[in-house]
Amino acid sequence: MYRQIDSCKTPGRNTGISISVETRSTDEYVIRARSKWLYFGWKELWEYRYLVTLFIKRDIKAQYKQTLLGPLWHVIQPLITTMLYTILFGFFAKLPTDGLPSGLFYLSGVVIWNLFSTSVQNTSTTFLSNASIFGKIYFPRMVAPVSILFSTLFRFAIQLVLLACALVLFSFRGFHWEWMPLSIIVLPSVILILSSFCLGLGLIVSSLTTKYRDLNLFLGFGLQLCMYVTPVIYPPSFLGPYSKYLALNPLSAIISNFRACFFSSFTFDLTALFYPAILAVITLLFGIILFNRTEKDFMDTI
Repeated sequence: MYRQIDSCKTPGRNTGISISVETRSTDEYVIRARSKWLYFGWKELWEYRYLVTLFIKRDIKAQYKQTLLGPLWHVIQPLITTMLYTILFGFFAKLPTDGLPSGLFYLSGVVIWNLFSTSVQNTSTTFLSNASIFGKIYFPRMVAPVSILFSTLFRFAIQLVLLACALVLFSFRGFHWEWMPLSIIVLPSVILILSSFCLGLGLIVSSLTTKYRDLNLFLGFGLQLCMYVTPVIYPPSFLGPYSKYLALNPLSAIISNFRACFFSSFTFDLTALFYPAILAVITLLFGIILFNRTEKDFMDTI
């Protein structure tokens, strides 16, 4: 395949330069330095969709490579975490669950929280973990964080099936639940808002960690702290009059509406989703701008 380089910003390392690809014919591509900061590259992602799929498979297989139980850890981890939460917060601390069985309440919180924390943590290491690949060959750099997000969504889908199985199991034990038709709209909306927010946060942290490595260490601590100010292990009603301050946390409305998709004791609050939706868009746009600025010279920084 013939490639012609029209321009570049700095001599030497072309792999660290932010570039865009323009298709001239089936066999010819023109590679130019990209001047737009707000550029996501949907067309390039579609052209490199096979590479996205390859990265998704790599991320899924690499996580539990050479492990005894393999992909079963996608199910075992939330189950063990749910058991610990049930014992610590349900049996000893006796935190309320708004009438839900403790197992279902904590499992639903663990499933949606895992999507948030895993997406942000894995996406935040995009530049550091893929530096060796970025320095050898050109492909749209956005392929890496997008593939990480989709691999996390794949694991989330498995755990969502686990939650559905738990609902069926508890129904045989006398727990009554109803499927709300509105869930067909709310559930995909909640996942889309949360995924956009996670991708934006991951792009921001990934861009900053190319210069400040200790941010990656702080991220793990920050996520653990964030969980305790998010209604994962307790319902909003537990805080009483102080529950109104939970509205400042965008994850609060997301988790509450996620639970409402499965449990009738939680009510949908669609207006509360506007705040996290707007914040997700702003975070994603800022993350894309920062990511595009960082990829121009991150090879020299790393």
